Amino acid sequence: MASKDTICIQGGWQPKSGEPRILPIYQSTTFKYGDSDHMGRLFDLEEEGYFYSRLQNPTCDTVASKICELEGGVAAMLTSSGQAATFLSIFNICGAGDHVVSSATIYGGSSNLFTVTLKKLGIDFTLVDPDASEEELAKAFRPNTKAVFAETISNPALVVLDIEKFARLAHSHGVPLIIDNTFATPINCRPFEWGADIVVHSTTKYMDGHAATIGGCIVDSGNFDWNAHADKYPGLTTPDESYHGLVYTERFGKAAYITKATAQLMRDLGSCQSPMNAFLLNLGLETLHLRVPRHCSNAQKVAEYLEKREEVAWVNYPGLPGNKYYELAQKYMPNGTSGVISFGLKGGRETCVRFMDSLKLGAIVTHVADARTSVLHPASHTHRQLSDEQLVEAGVQPDLIRFSVGIEGIEDILADIDQAMAAAK
Repeated sequence: MASKDTICIQGGWQPKSGEPRILPIYQSTTFKYGDSDHMGRLFDLEEEGYFYSRLQNPTCDTVASKICELEGGVAAMLTSSGQAATFLSIFNICGAGDHVVSSATIYGGSSNLFTVTLKKLGIDFTLVDPDASEEELAKAFRPNTKAVFAETISNPALVVLDIEKFARLAHSHGVPLIIDNTFATPINCRPFEWGADIVVHSTTKYMDGHAATIGGCIVDSGNFDWNAHADKYPGLTTPDESYHGLVYTERFGKAAYITKATAQLMRDLGSCQSPMNAFLLNLGLETLHLRVPRHCSNAQKVAEYLEKREEVAWVNYPGLPGNKYYELAQKYMPNGTSGVISFGLKGGRETCVRFMDSLKLGAIVTHVADARTSVLHPASHTHRQLSDEQLVEAGVQPDLIRFSVGIEGIEDILADIDQAMAAAK
């Protein structure tokens, strides 16, 4: 197997003699065929091929295959955003009357998707403390539980998940573990190697790396045995009448989950990634193996610097030896976690706002995890839809500053922090 470095550069697109060296952009809605029967076979899923870019497109599929290879999966699908990837990963196996166990310390958008929007569709979620014991977590499961969801590193609380613990719990109840691996990326952690079954990404973050494109991806490990729990997953194990009664697990084996997500959900919901966005995403992926170590190195130095500043009330970064999640980070991500740090300043929310407003190199943006240093106050921005109680459950304090360390010169980043702290006093 090729190294992750080589996959980043050459995975996916394998040009034949005389073809373009870099991935082409297949900017077309449709694809021509010489006879009606050929297109009919494509619509019946009897042959592989392309007929409409809402379902599949060569540029998008090539980039999906690269991410799939990076994660060590068997099949993958690009989506229009990370939110779409999270939604489709759940909706592909859940419907009205079903239940999901989810870590409480997840991205605010995901929390709202689960507890508000999907609740309207009849899917119920129980949010649990990821640090709770296995015995306590087991109480959250119900007969109608269909999946477990968590993040490798939570956004913005930076909780490092004990993947093996959650995998054991999920599998002991006959359900798959779905993990959002956005912050760690497959460069630092491959959840399938620790028992996860499905991985989702907001490719908008480190994978793109330049704040150029919105996108998402779902990757299936192929390891979960849907047929062993056929009664829980009739959408995969019983005939789909919209495709003349084919059974996904029988026809597509380990690729059943992604095939159903593509042929059924993407067909009906249309949350597809554009070929142009996939092309730009691929450019970002080609340097992912170079950028991620730099993000982690810079973040480690910023975290160590902040620990020494008297203006700082607290610092949360899993790379610090005194951090609550240091040991788990060393187990699952020994080469680094991410470039994201959270910290609070003495003086509370007002001081934090003055600090952020005084930054010159770091920018106040909604985005996180790209090449440029950026900063956000989640309680005022990304998590403002949550109540104070929900904020605490999600690990977000009123003074929490999310600091996404870029790949600029570390001395410049530290100098910017220094002058902003002086201005915030």
